[in-house]
Amino acid sequence: MSQLAEIVDKFSGKRIVVIGDTIGDQFVYGEISRVSREAPVFILRHEHTETTPGGAGNCAANLAALGARVRLISAVGNDEPGQMLLKQLREAGVNCDEVVVHNRKTITKVRVLAGQIHSTRQQVIRIDYDNQSPFDPETRARLVSAMLKQTSECDAAIISDYNYGVADPKLLDGLNQTNPVSAPVIVDSRFRLSAFGGFTSATPNEDELAHLIGHEPCDPAEFQSTAEALREKLGYDALLVTRGAHGMMLIEKNKPPLHMEAVGSQQPVDVTGAGDTVIATYTLALASGATFPQAASLANVAGGLVVMKRGTATVNAEEIRSHLTES
Repeated sequence: MSQLAEIVDKFSGKRIVVIGDTIGDQFVYGEISRVSREAPVFILRHEHTETTPGGAGNCAANLAALGARVRLISAVGNDEPGQMLLKQLREAGVNCDEVVVHNRKTITKVRVLAGQIHSTRQQVIRIDYDNQSPFDPETRARLVSAMLKQTSECDAAIISDYNYGVADPKLLDGLNQTNPVSAPVIVDSRFRLSAFGGFTSATPNEDELAHLIGHEPCDPAEFQSTAEALREKLGYDALLVTRGAHGMMLIEKNKPPLHMEAVGSQQPVDVTGAGDTVIATYTLALASGATFPQAASLANVAGGLVVMKRGTATVNAEEIRSHLTES
């Protein structure tokens, strides 16, 4: 625990670049007042709405909360959600100079949380405002230029891919081919991790691993062998598989698998954005000189802490230190 605490002490000032899709996570809270006469649905009386940075934006916000110097390479729309996200990210301490403001709409995911009077609000539906139109040539060129410049000066980089165009494998070819990055590059990709080979490590969850192989592993042995085969295929030094209430599994090259039990309560309050907290902590620890097992252990702690918070949340270094001290 003392070694892990020493690593956390080194978080401050590390230069981390986040490349990926910034998403507006919006939470609409309300009280269920009655059933509508127009249709067999509840009427929700609106209480308040919260909008926070999600996706790569949440990853960047977590890094800033942990003490890192963060640059975000991303794109948002020239609209109200986009301006709100930029304002919140800058207030959180994220450098947004490389965030391109373009004419596509900002990706927004609206979660409606409802409940009876005095009861806990629970998520009842999510509405996604996606935008699949391709970036124009100027936007693509600005993103590529920022990636090549900023990754040459960082202590680590994160690719946060939600399949909305910023973390396009074609745009990232220069990172591990024509312009290799000497610092660690960690990948988090929603269901297309196989397109991001040749980097340092990745943090898929169980569902993403099953998607990559086309079926659910039938037993722990297959799960483990599948993860090792994927690590080898993609040329990673390590693969950190997040497993929710079952903890995490670290597959490291030429070493036996490391299984870690979940930290904290088995009943999370909200898992929204937990993967962003995990990859932020994991990457920052590696940039601070941690081994893969040490970085995974700290990421496991951070993940266990953030799921006990509502909404898209962050964890700071002091919270991790406190947990290490109490353990």
